[in-house]
Amino acid sequence: MKSGVERKSAYNWIALILLLILAILFIFPLYWIVTGAFKSAAEINAAQPTWFPQEFVLTNFEKLFARRAAPLFQIGPLVGPVVPGAIRWLVNTVFMSVAAMLLTCLTASMAGYALAKKRFIGRGIVFSLIVCAMALPKQVILLPLIREISALGMYDSLWAVILPTVGWPFGVFLMKQFSESIPGEMLEAARIDGASELRTFTQIVMPMVKPGIGALAIFTFINTWNDYFMQLIMLSSSEELTISLGIATLQAENSTDFGLIMAGATLAALPIIIVFLIFQKYFTQGITMGAVKG
Repeated sequence: MKSGVERKSAYNWIALILLLILAILFIFPLYWIVTGAFKSAAEINAAQPTWFPQEFVLTNFEKLFARRAAPLFQIGPLVGPVVPGAIRWLVNTVFMSVAAMLLTCLTASMAGYALAKKRFIGRGIVFSLIVCAMALPKQVILLPLIREISALGMYDSLWAVILPTVGWPFGVFLMKQFSESIPGEMLEAARIDGASELRTFTQIVMPMVKPGIGALAIFTFINTWNDYFMQLIMLSSSEELTISLGIATLQAENSTDFGLIMAGATLAALPIIIVFLIFQKYFTQGITMGAVKG
């Protein structure tokens, strides 16, 4: 018995060490970018790299915020105050990611609930098509998607990136799996009490699948934020650039100014970290519940 406990303890220590090594490998690029944003150009380009800034400087952020002044927002004739271009890029990306996250969570929750708890003709076929759509790369549907967005008059706008994300097949699949765990007796009791379908969905279904919604919110936000391919194809004007495209333009125009690029990358990473910290509890619960059900 004692040897079994010792063996289990040794396995735990080995697993802990491996996890620490992996965590360091994953965190190191972010650490290098953040510290590099506060280094001087001479220190960044030095032959002997430094692991920590010898002197903290804000020159890179000053150069980043001094470029390409643009209105904070522009909705029809309503134009916001003029701000640095990097702030406009960040606002565009936050709006795009938050809108896609909210709409995707809403539509995926509704579709997942319907596929899990409603019985209608073609239900299995619809779910099979959704699963098949998960395997399709974006390049396959790119041309018809561009033609559809152009016909709707949304090309070169943030909605051209938001709307294709709203119908994310993975989100529907994920929420269907969570909706399967809702007891049918609770739904039947709500109908007997006279609750409408909308009230049943908002007051019973949504609270019970909250961990799944939290996990989907993180997945959708990060997926939309980092979807450089769709942003590059759908956005072209300087007013509609996202932070990823903005950093790419900095790299093209200042291929040797690594401090400026790292400052932009640091600015781009902050919202993702904040969103993950806010939703990490639901994300962990969602992954745990999915593992248990699997």
